[in-house]
Amino acid sequence: MKSASKYLSAAILAVTLVAAAGCASTSKQEGTGEYIDDSVITSKVKAAILGDATLKVVEINVETYKGIVQLSGFVSSQAAADRAVALARGVRGVSSVKNDMRVK
Repeated sequence: MKSASKYLSAAILAVTLVAAAGCASTSKQEGTGEYIDDSVITSKVKAAILGDATLKVVEINVETYKGIVQLSGFVSSQAAADRAVALARGVRGVSSVKNDMRVK
């Protein structure tokens, strides 16, 4: 009976380790926690941009990967693009901002 208990404990430990490794991040793939963090950052950046009175744009796309925010889309002026970048940098958790916005 003690032998079966040892094997069962070992099996449970092995499954736990495999599951934890499956949720870990790699250089090309986010872990579960990082994905959730990035979703929160994306939401906060979008809210900051939409809530700004000087920015009347809905054509800015926001994507986040491992804390790096990418802004793309169209804005009416370079000042609007600069303001959107500044707002994104002000969000907690943002490590850097890539500006791929175009002035139309």
